[in-house]
Amino acid sequence: MHPLFQGLPQREIEQLIAECEQKTFDKDDLILGKNERRKGLVLLLDGVAEVYVEHEGYDEVLEVVQKGGIIGFSSLAHFLGVSKNEGKEELVAVRAAERCEVLVMPFSVLTRLWDDPNVHDYLLAQACIRLKDVYVSLAEQVKQARKFGDSTSFVVPVQDLMVRNVVTLPPTATVQEAAKKMAATHISSIVVTNEQKLCGILTETDLVERVLGQSLPYDTPIERVMTKHVATISRFAYYYDALAMMIERGVKHLPVVDDGKVEGIVTFSDLMRKKNESMMRTIQQIDHADEQTLSKMKIAIYELLATMLRDQVPIAQCLNTITKLYDRLVYRCLSLAIEQVGDPPSRFAFYQMGSSGRREQFLLTDQDHFLVYESEEHASYFATLGEAIVRVMEKAGYERCKGKMMASENAWRGSLETWKDRLREWMIHATNDNLLLAQNFFSYRFVYGDIDLHRAFEQQIREQLHRAKIFFFRLVEMEKQNEIPTLDRPIRSIFGLERKTIDMKKEVLFPYHHSIQILGLIHGIVSGTPFERIEKLKEKQVLSPAFAKDVQKAAENVLAIYIRHKWNHYQANKQSSSVLSFATMTTREKDELMLSLKTLKQLQAQLFSHF
Repeated sequence: MHPLFQGLPQREIEQLIAECEQKTFDKDDLILGKNERRKGLVLLLDGVAEVYVEHEGYDEVLEVVQKGGIIGFSSLAHFLGVSKNEGKEELVAVRAAERCEVLVMPFSVLTRLWDDPNVHDYLLAQACIRLKDVYVSLAEQVKQARKFGDSTSFVVPVQDLMVRNVVTLPPTATVQEAAKKMAATHISSIVVTNEQKLCGILTETDLVERVLGQSLPYDTPIERVMTKHVATISRFAYYYDALAMMIERGVKHLPVVDDGKVEGIVTFSDLMRKKNESMMRTIQQIDHADEQTLSKMKIAIYELLATMLRDQVPIAQCLNTITKLYDRLVYRCLSLAIEQVGDPPSRFAFYQMGSSGRREQFLLTDQDHFLVYESEEHASYFATLGEAIVRVMEKAGYERCKGKMMASENAWRGSLETWKDRLREWMIHATNDNLLLAQNFFSYRFVYGDIDLHRAFEQQIREQLHRAKIFFFRLVEMEKQNEIPTLDRPIRSIFGLERKTIDMKKEVLFPYHHSIQILGLIHGIVSGTPFERIEKLKEKQVLSPAFAKDVQKAAENVLAIYIRHKWNHYQANKQSSSVLSFATMTTREKDELMLSLKTLKQLQAQLFSHF
């Protein structure tokens, strides 16, 4: 029973409801128009409704009302006789975000309920909650708008971007029907459905490559030529989720699917209209860049990074999106290098290390990479290829590694057998220098090349690690010299009177990375990003699910603080530094850092407990 009717006799409830009007609205139907005079309150019996305002052709959703909620609180002012806006139009409208059942309660019903103190209390509480939510939302939007001077954001739900009236056809329709429908509706894709269930998608590219390219007859059913394994997204996902998925999958159309049904579609063009089109067009050009235009890709990626940081996209998602773009850039660099030196005579694999290997690179740093190939018989070719890779990547904006950890160097390329000997040397003669080389090596990530060779390479590493207890012991002993600092005393004392700075890279990030890395190696996890290794350690029950979650959250907090700090230095043309002054931090950042360091220190202690 809804709170408005609680405590009333059944007969009276039936009489009151008889004065109300029950209505059904399909998705996108207007429940209340902006110029429509309110006649009472609207109780949402089922479904979801959106309160929105039209602005320059774009509907800005102010709030979402769910089942049991009331629409029309502003009309209470008219009901109470205290409104000063008599005769002025309503500024907001309400529409059904999905099929809705509502009960329209006229003021006459409200009059009969008004003497009940429970009704007063309920309406007052609901009005206060909604007012608070609106103020908080408005304050945040004003703050962002003044700070950035931008009316758009990456933190926009897909349901605000998607096209709801999706053009669909059944799988049995012909390609001729599909082509005619595309031409008539001026679209470049058709969603293939069977009773709203997604079966596939047919794009202009599919028609060209699979119909015209193979000279298929025009009466061919589209189920034969459609793309069946379709990337989809939820309407409750965000702009940056859609962008990342399009970049990763190389697609331009994402059907929006919830509960197995197609709710809409979002396209790359939709995202272009929401953001800087010239910037995104440049990013699209990565796959076709040559040595003269490679440097422009860095600028475009930095612009996207700036926008995502400005819009406060979660740091993990930000890094995920940017890494995908950098990977495309590196892939293009390798393709250009191979074009210069000729096709490889045997299988090979290319790996990146350091921040790129960990998927944590946000600014282009120096080059950290190596090559693995099948046999030393082709060592000369891969030496030439390594030099070409370094040269092309330098043109793209990657500086040469000062420590010479690059595929152009003999020490960072070799056959499977050569790498086996190299790792054995590091493990047997575990000097500090060799341990540092191993630490950098084990941040590797496979980026380009033959996947079967990569698997053989990793299997070889695992076999070697079975006999590496002394090597693990030496790695841990070296880490004990770099304990994560403890900041568990009162915040004012720590950040105000004692320590003034902290080196985020040397004192926090490196010890965290190495702790995860070594714990992983001990348990047979030879590669993966830190977050991927944490998940695998959780699966192996090395880390409890709760602690693994805490570690990931702590790492995200530290990375967010570090990345913003480095980005601010870059924008201000200051010399890059990983040393962070507490005086430049907000109280919230200080609190987050203190708690995050405590969690990461616990992780490090768990590593030390193994020896």
